[in-house]
Amino acid sequence: MASSRMTRIETIIRRIDRLIIQGTRNSATFTRWRLAIFLIGLVGTVTLYKLDWYHSGNLALVAFLALFITVAAYHNRVETRIHRLRQWKQIKQAHLARMALDWAAIAPRPGETPKSHPYAADLDLFGAHSLTHLLDTTVSDHGRGRLHSWLLEQPPTPSHWRTRQSLVKELASRSLFRDRLALEAKLTGDQEINGRRLAAVLEHPTGLPHVDTILAVQSFLALTTISLALLAMFGLTPGYWMFSFAAYVLIYFMTDQGEELLEHAVGLHHETERLATVLGYIGQHTRRRDTALAFAWTSLIGEASPMLHLQQAARTLHAISIKAHPLVHLAVNAFCPWDLWFTRRLIHIQHRIKDALPQWLDCLAEIEAASALATFAYLHPDYTWPDPLITAGEQNGTPPAFHADRLGHLLLPAKTRVTNDVHLKELGSIHLITGSNMSGKSTFLRTIGINLCLAQAGAPVCAHSFEWTWSRLACCIRVDDSLDAGLSFFYAEVKRLKTILDATKNMTAPPVLFLIDEIFKGTNNRERLIGSRAYITELSQGNGFGLVSTHDLELAELESAVPRLVNAHFQETVSAGALEFDYRLRPGPCPTTNALRIMELEGLPISPTLNLRQNGPHG
Repeated sequence: MASSRMTRIETIIRRIDRLIIQGTRNSATFTRWRLAIFLIGLVGTVTLYKLDWYHSGNLALVAFLALFITVAAYHNRVETRIHRLRQWKQIKQAHLARMALDWAAIAPRPGETPKSHPYAADLDLFGAHSLTHLLDTTVSDHGRGRLHSWLLEQPPTPSHWRTRQSLVKELASRSLFRDRLALEAKLTGDQEINGRRLAAVLEHPTGLPHVDTILAVQSFLALTTISLALLAMFGLTPGYWMFSFAAYVLIYFMTDQGEELLEHAVGLHHETERLATVLGYIGQHTRRRDTALAFAWTSLIGEASPMLHLQQAARTLHAISIKAHPLVHLAVNAFCPWDLWFTRRLIHIQHRIKDALPQWLDCLAEIEAASALATFAYLHPDYTWPDPLITAGEQNGTPPAFHADRLGHLLLPAKTRVTNDVHLKELGSIHLITGSNMSGKSTFLRTIGINLCLAQAGAPVCAHSFEWTWSRLACCIRVDDSLDAGLSFFYAEVKRLKTILDATKNMTAPPVLFLIDEIFKGTNNRERLIGSRAYITELSQGNGFGLVSTHDLELAELESAVPRLVNAHFQETVSAGALEFDYRLRPGPCPTTNALRIMELEGLPISPTLNLRQNGPHG
């Protein structure tokens, strides 16, 4: 299915290329026609005037000018269509890049890993080659923030999750709507819609009292100045206009013209126009009331039409943006109270939409985030829609569980991806994963975590089947020392493990699904073994279940001491003097290690008293 979808997108791209080539040829033809019309019109009109055929010359000038404008209008339409096709092609090429994990061809998106988050850094949610790098197709800062919150704030309430997933599923089948939504935003500008800046301006108080009175006085003085100046120009009156103009200038500088608000509003019309365009496009597709998209729209916005209000705001903000050109701004305000007039209009717009704007941005964020997950689902038709086993507060004695068959890491290429099965059946269930270096333990833990994160966000997962109970995800996979906080690696690891243990002691919240890689790897063998035994035993008695990986094969003995602990392992083989890994999870403790073999293969010295071959091919 994935290959057929990729073939379909490639076919669309080839069709777009043909249309672009045809459009480029038409554009070149229009360019030649415009040049020919201009030259013929110029020569013909000048010739007629030189022959003293002024009437004919005037008619020729009008005719050629009308013809030139008509051809130019059609030419502009062709150029606009070519630009639209090129933007459409970029969207489709980005889809192919996401399917092939061609990271260089996927535009990076802003986003930083929040500090002290229980799993964001461990599962590579942010940064280059990350989950958000793959998922994020949003066009506004609110949409990006909503997508991030779905990944970071888990688990959601079951009702919110069902509503969200129904919207994602519906949008997954509406590829044209999703791509057109991105296209409409791209055609109005490359930068994302900055809703926060727009909200700040529309919620900012003007600090300009009696604006109507001041505007009336300034308008009267401006009209008087212009009238007196015209009279003086024709010699009908002396230069009385200077007195009214002086009063006009004096009031201008003595009164607050809303300068702070106007400064913030300069250039904001682009954001407003984009928001109006995108919301207008969504509104056009919510007329069918029996869709999840229409439900999301009406539940957040109601029957209001934000497009008209935002277009009015955009025109006002566009007029205010004249401040970006100081000389023009000063000249216009010298003739009329431009700033006062549009400050008054902006105040009225603030009163009309400042309360509704947060709802509009919230609606856009919800649909954008769902659209991003829907695009992910569309591009990976082989992925599975996960099913929660039970809802929070409805356990009725049913133990928490996590079941996944043929689970794979979605950030690894499909050709090299290896899948495994995972089954955790009740509280206190722990899979103790042993294995050699580079055998795949860390990747396996991340595979579980990133798929659970996607499932609880409302997206499909890279698995053949996936069932789980709502869980608080907590990881200790990637731990860094902190020079700023004065923490060593070991102490940072201890603090993270303490946080996980404390979370399992909360029996009222959903259970913790913990993923711990190389437990206590920051200390010596003896103390690591003692600490790991005590920690895993305590962990098995709390409100949680999960996996712990280790190099300490002695910990496998805990299977007889901890009732719900199960051993599993990854291993390797040696072929032609090189290590080979199949990344398959097998039951039981790992029978081999490979540290000495790796040192030997890389030419490092090892003890000559050890006969590696007699101790097994893996050392």
